[in-house]
Amino acid sequence: MRAHLGDQLVVDSPATGAARRDGEIVGLRHEDGTPPYDVRWSDTDEVTLVFPGPDAHIRHLEHEQPVSAREGQTEKVFATARPTRATNPGDIGRRVAVERRRCGLSREVTADRARMSPDYLAYLEESPADPSLSTLIRLADVLGTTVAALRGGGMDLPPGQGIALLHPQLRDLEPEECRTLLSTHGVGRVSVSASDGRPAVVPVNYEFVDDAIVFRTAPGSVAAEAAETEVAFEVDHVDDALSQGWSVLAVGPASVVTEPEAVRRLTRHAHTTPWAGGEREIWVSVRPTSLTGRRITPADR
Repeated sequence: MRAHLGDQLVVDSPATGAARRDGEIVGLRHEDGTPPYDVRWSDTDEVTLVFPGPDAHIRHLEHEQPVSAREGQTEKVFATARPTRATNPGDIGRRVAVERRRCGLSREVTADRARMSPDYLAYLEESPADPSLSTLIRLADVLGTTVAALRGGGMDLPPGQGIALLHPQLRDLEPEECRTLLSTHGVGRVSVSASDGRPAVVPVNYEFVDDAIVFRTAPGSVAAEAAETEVAFEVDHVDDALSQGWSVLAVGPASVVTEPEAVRRLTRHAHTTPWAGGEREIWVSVRPTSLTGRRITPADR
């Protein structure tokens, strides 16, 4: 018997052959996948060390294949090859990893608080897995988010639809804290005056380098019109689960980065390519002359 993290251990009833108990394998004791296993039972949500007996079999994540029938009873043999790992991790695992890093938690600490094996958490983050509801509930609680958010249920909804805090506290952020929040990089919004004279706000992937906000764009784009003008740049984070968040507003002159070595350095160290795709090789730099921010938290924090 060999298993992998995330597989299901099924214990059959000796009398009927039907499943009597099942659970998710959340820990391996041997690299080759042989018993014993740490199993989280679906009926109790408890994790126990299990040495499977002759009435137990492994149900693998990807598929099971019936290979023979004996005296009218179908015998199923489950493939033991590990499912081919996808190029990119599953959507749930990616969201778990992003939220974990946002909270500043290691895998070990997160797994301990969520009562699971660090190996299983690594598997969940790196593979197209389908964790149980109880697993998602524990992870959401540890990460300060919701099961729906981890599943991507609100992907097409704007943030901030949660209920307001009973006793919110709105406080101004010091410039140094604004810089710290900006340095996390990500997606922000730049406000410009378009060529037709009307104001426009466009989202851009940005970096924060040497106290300047920099982003890539394409010639003729709305974002490119920010160059050689004074612009406003805003970035924020909203936590719907806890009804709190922050925003930072930077105002200052924008200019095109023209020095070749500076362009190469920005391109080489960028955390991501522009989500919008296409050829976006113009780097625009915004050096703030005004940096303000606000944060909403519960009044007792």
